[in-house]
Amino acid sequence: MTRQAVSMAAVAVLAAAPVAGAQALYPTFFTERTMRVDYYHTGGGQETFALDQVVADGPWPGSRTQLVDTSNLGPYLFEVIDCRTNQVIYSRGFASLYGEWETTDEARNGVRRTFHESLRFPWPKNPVQVVVKKRDRTNLFREAWTTMVDPASRAVTAAGAPPEGKVWTVFENGPAAVKVDLLILGDGYAEAELPKFHADVKRLTDRLFATEPFKSRRADFNVRAIDLPTPRSGVNRPRTADFRRTRLGVSYNVFDSERYALALDNRAMRDIASQAPYDFIEVLINEAQYGGGGIFRDQASAAVDTAFAEYIFVHEFGHHFAGLADEYYTSPVAYQTGVVDRPEPWEPNVTAMKDPAALKWKDLVDPGTPLPTPWDKQAYEKRSLAFQEQRQAIRARNAPEAEMNALFTEERSWSTPFLAGMAYSHKVGAFEGASYEPTGLYRPEADCIMFTRDEVGFCRVCQRALSRVIDMYAK
Repeated sequence: MTRQAVSMAAVAVLAAAPVAGAQALYPTFFTERTMRVDYYHTGGGQETFALDQVVADGPWPGSRTQLVDTSNLGPYLFEVIDCRTNQVIYSRGFASLYGEWETTDEARNGVRRTFHESLRFPWPKNPVQVVVKKRDRTNLFREAWTTMVDPASRAVTAAGAPPEGKVWTVFENGPAAVKVDLLILGDGYAEAELPKFHADVKRLTDRLFATEPFKSRRADFNVRAIDLPTPRSGVNRPRTADFRRTRLGVSYNVFDSERYALALDNRAMRDIASQAPYDFIEVLINEAQYGGGGIFRDQASAAVDTAFAEYIFVHEFGHHFAGLADEYYTSPVAYQTGVVDRPEPWEPNVTAMKDPAALKWKDLVDPGTPLPTPWDKQAYEKRSLAFQEQRQAIRARNAPEAEMNALFTEERSWSTPFLAGMAYSHKVGAFEGASYEPTGLYRPEADCIMFTRDEVGFCRVCQRALSRVIDMYAK
């Protein structure tokens, strides 16, 4: 049998192989290293991609069996295609900061901006074609960009990044290849504050793994962290003129939203993270101002000294880990809302419910639960919008963060019993109001950590979505 025939036979098995077969095929296509493709993503008129670099990114930490993504999650999808067999040998859905930016007024007004992004996959043994696809208006993935990568090319940097920071283990349950590997980075911690970083890591990961389904699936995870001190305490906060340039480039005021804070230096973040095996990254922000963010398979972040740090950490990880949508809709956002005739959202926890009989979580709905599901929507909106006005007033006068914490505590004291006291409060259904839209989109339950700051954890639909992602990595 020729080498080409062997490769074709191997791919045929890979397409729908049992775990044992897929595991045996991993060494046919890949080495034990990680390849990272960095590129620039530009928009504001025409969406374009430009290759930046192809580099080594440490040992491959991911699954050797779950190579092709069948989850149908993410507005983007990238595929790695073996050039000799023309078959997809690795793929993952993902989201990006660019994808959010292109829905803002700035993008729609023709302002051009560029974002740095990365794709990570096992180091191929032979030349591959990397294809990035994007959903169209009908939810189909269409090719947006492609580039050829020859691992033997002089244009590919086979060296890893110089070590930076100190890696330490929070807890470890087994080899990276059969576990979900979470990496915690910190930004804005001065050298003297590294003990605080360690305490913050423990406090916030303890909360994550006290929340289902992570509580029951703790044994499927490894958690590591990297000490990365900065010269000064804190990160960039433009609205209060507290300017910083930190190693990860964390900044508040992303898209001019006072609460949206992310690590904006993608190349630096990836180089630093490459010192440890990881599938997912969460960045701890050493600030008291409420804020954070989460992008599917890109990053999550959380301010550690707000009174609601534990909520933010878990909520934003839900975005990053499983592509969960925000279910709230009364807070102001920078994204485009009010879209007419929107397609069914790809996110697993919101729906346009154009066909109630085909509701994506219909199997979790008890017989007799009406769809749409009645709830006290008008009363909720009236009170919630009043809280939002108070919130904006607090930010407008740069009041002490204690006032914001007090407001959120008051809101939680009202919303928890309010949302728990309705006829269908503890049922899975389709509750109108989700993903920044008061009408036309529906969430699975009356309350959930993706809807409010109430201490209710993830709803059953969100828990199932999270569990499915755990299964993708912990095999």
